[in-house]
Amino acid sequence: MNLQVILGNFALILFVLMVVTGVIWFLDVFYLAKQRRAAADRALAEYDARNARLTADGVKVDNTGNRAQLEAGILRQPTWIEYSGSFFPVIALVFFLRSFLFEPFKIPSSSMVPTLLVGDLILVNKFTYGIRLPVINQKIVQINNPQRGDVMVFKYPMDMSQDYIKRVVGVPGDKITYENKRLTVNGVEVKYTTLDDYLNDERLVYNKQFEENLTGVSHRILNDESKPTYNRDSVFPFPNSEACTYRSEGFSCVVPAGNYFMMGDNRDNSMDSRYWGFVPDKNIVGKAIVVWMNLGNLRRIGSIH
Repeated sequence: MNLQVILGNFALILFVLMVVTGVIWFLDVFYLAKQRRAAADRALAEYDARNARLTADGVKVDNTGNRAQLEAGILRQPTWIEYSGSFFPVIALVFFLRSFLFEPFKIPSSSMVPTLLVGDLILVNKFTYGIRLPVINQKIVQINNPQRGDVMVFKYPMDMSQDYIKRVVGVPGDKITYENKRLTVNGVEVKYTTLDDYLNDERLVYNKQFEENLTGVSHRILNDESKPTYNRDSVFPFPNSEACTYRSEGFSCVVPAGNYFMMGDNRDNSMDSRYWGFVPDKNIVGKAIVVWMNLGNLRRIGSIH
């Protein structure tokens, strides 16, 4: 599923804005403000000297407010500096929060139904899998590793400009087998419980719905009986493809070190690791933790699990 941030590469946009407004703010604080102060002091000195001469010549001088207005006018920040100084701390705070703590995304497609619906606005924890430098996404502090069952956001391996969201079904070293629409992890069949059929609002058809217990993490999945286990013709060449064996009834993959195998909960309507391969650790963005808003359905607000 392609995740859409409110503005394209928002992290880069924020970074550029922060740098530009920050440079202007620091320039004003440490140089331009001092220049204005020096100019104001010279103007006030000239003003006081002129008034002193006029007084000595017997001319009555009315200083009511004039001196203060002169000083305020010279010390006033130019509009472009004033706005930059006002925006800089706000932009810096937003950049820090979304780069290191939490980032919002919007769900635009149905590959994670029924867990996530179209229009869900979610928050992604950016630090649970380690602290990464913004924009370049380089990990600098290791904290936790993704676990099976986590709903994770990552950079799409075939186009790093796109953010995707799927569920982690395989961690490094796992053997993942998917046959007849059922998962097996390291030789152990994943347990399924049949639930009531799920109404697909987009197509107005019912899909088979199951509760999948993925090594201790329970969640709902959907199956479309009209579609095959996977479409062999839709499989792209991908790195480490030799770790996978494809058959007519399904496939098996051994997850390479430093990589993860991802699948959508809407199994037959999801382009995922079955088709474009593994997700390297360097592509990880964060862990999806909560639906914070859905303007079309306020009951969606709450934990993803």
